[in-house]
Amino acid sequence: MDVAQAEPRIRSGFTDFLVRLVREKPLGTVGGVIVLLMLFTAIFADFLAPFPYAEIHIADRLHPPGAEYFLGADNLGRDVLSRIIYGARLSLYVGLGASAINVIVAAIVGIPSGYIGGAFDIIVQRFVDALLSFPGLIFLITVMSLVGVGVVQVIIVLGILGGIGWMRVVRSAVIAIRENVYFEAARAIGASIPRLLGRHVLPNIMPFMIIVFSMSVAGNILAEATLSFLGVGIPPPFPSWGAMLSWEGRTYMYEASWLAIWPGVALGIGVYGISMWGDAVRDLLDPRLRGGVGRFARSKKKIAGKESKTKAEEP
Repeated sequence: MDVAQAEPRIRSGFTDFLVRLVREKPLGTVGGVIVLLMLFTAIFADFLAPFPYAEIHIADRLHPPGAEYFLGADNLGRDVLSRIIYGARLSLYVGLGASAINVIVAAIVGIPSGYIGGAFDIIVQRFVDALLSFPGLIFLITVMSLVGVGVVQVIIVLGILGGIGWMRVVRSAVIAIRENVYFEAARAIGASIPRLLGRHVLPNIMPFMIIVFSMSVAGNILAEATLSFLGVGIPPPFPSWGAMLSWEGRTYMYEASWLAIWPGVALGIGVYGISMWGDAVRDLLDPRLRGGVGRFARSKKKIAGKESKTKAEEP
């Protein structure tokens, strides 16, 4: 029997990830579909929305759901469906932007802290402990009241403060890498610090960075909605789901219940889908979990099974 035929077909990394996602994480698959729908809605919001999000029709004030306004109109006659569609773009803009800053800040703080260690690590950790000792929501409200409201301010504040909290994940990964034999060997032969970080640290912590990014998107979206609901996030007329719940939703919830229902439904589905997707990505990529080595274990079993079958067929 040809040896080449006995070797299992090797799938690409992305294809293998998708296959494992569908087989092992059904809720993660549902979350991935929701994420794709949100991305599609955010990208093509200009074509999907029936009206501009700030277009006012006073004559249609508090118009109930119907053929003209599928999800009804708000207290200014603005189409609720259009504002929810544009709100998906705004939520993803804040979630992805703040998560990208989370990863950058976590790497900038966590890599030196884990690599250098010693007194420097102790000082950095006590500083992080001091920041994390404050109640998160109160601290966010205080910082936003100092820097002012706006989309850019929300992204920067959520990105920096969230990145400081995630730096412990990066730090622990760098400490584990630093204790490996190959790292000590590279340092013993005189490898420079940039080479050590570029060849041995960064490639090995990339799965953790992806996990940090995927898991922080939902938290940042929910934090933005909370800040906007309290009036210190994204100001009107931008269609933030949290602001829609706070301004017109809370004021007219008894007279026009759809103003509170649909933004809440959109926020709940979006956060649920992104959370399930991030949890599935963590389980499939984290090497410390069973899902992180599942494909290697299955490949080993397939190869062993092929070898046993080949030996059994030999005369």
